Amino acid sequence: MTKKPEVSPTQPVARDITVLAPAKVNLFLHIIGRRDDGYHLLESLLAFADFGDCITVRKAPEIGFSVTGPFAHICRKAGCDGEKNIVVKAARMLQKLTGVTSGAEIILEKNIPLSAGLGGGSSDAAAALKALQILWQVEPEEEALFALALDLGADVPACLIGEPSFVTGIGDHITPLNRFDDLACVLINPLKPLSTQAVFRTFARTERPFSDSLALTPDLLEDLPTLLKGSHNDLQGPALGICDEVGDILGALQGAEGAYLVRMSGSGATCIGLFETSEKADDGARALAKAHPEWWVKACGLSANTQFLVHA
Repeated sequence: MTKKPEVSPTQPVARDITVLAPAKVNLFLHIIGRRDDGYHLLESLLAFADFGDCITVRKAPEIGFSVTGPFAHICRKAGCDGEKNIVVKAARMLQKLTGVTSGAEIILEKNIPLSAGLGGGSSDAAAALKALQILWQVEPEEEALFALALDLGADVPACLIGEPSFVTGIGDHITPLNRFDDLACVLINPLKPLSTQAVFRTFARTERPFSDSLALTPDLLEDLPTLLKGSHNDLQGPALGICDEVGDILGALQGAEGAYLVRMSGSGATCIGLFETSEKADDGARALAKAHPEWWVKACGLSANTQFLVHA
């Protein structure tokens, strides 16, 4: 089930509504098989940062879309600053589902690097769905909304829920965790896009054996340290073969004081370091940013209580 917006879709709203599209972090990612249609079967633990893109919507007669923020120029270069953007697709699909005839001006503040393994596009789409439900004062049936989200992308349903979750299948089977203690994290990206498709193709070419499915129990799902200790990211090796900087970042994080778990997130190239305290994460981020000004470095928190509604 989705995490309900802090403002009901049926309540009157202010002119602008802003919703956080948090960075999605894969704390582990196991590939346990492959379907006949080519999609890989995954087991992954997702968490959401207290940092991300922002979606702002306001009333308008038609669907309009623009991009701001530090990575807006990359969106423009990639040609995803208009109708091709998943946010616009999400808006039009929600219009069709609910029968809404009015439009919306949608502004995407792009703070997450593109093709970074942080689920930026999926999170943007989910945030747009949340914001537009409030703006248009609609509340579609949950099953229909999730079907729409899955049509947009395999990660969008989990981003719509927005809670730390164990995800299986192609990302469409989602089990929110009953317990998730806050984590202090540092995210680092080399500012070089890494294609998800290329990483999966490399994984397939190497003919690496699939990981065994985790023998999950309710107790293990509540024991995050043990769960993380026995996990890994199957895409890290293939990514290292494509992007040398992934190895450099992993090495730098492993040498940071207070870092106790280091690995790549998703299909990369962003790598994550979990730190003993938020103070050590902040110190580590400052030191790593100073030593490597060519990298994007962000200290953040991973929490079960991410606040999505920024302004309404």
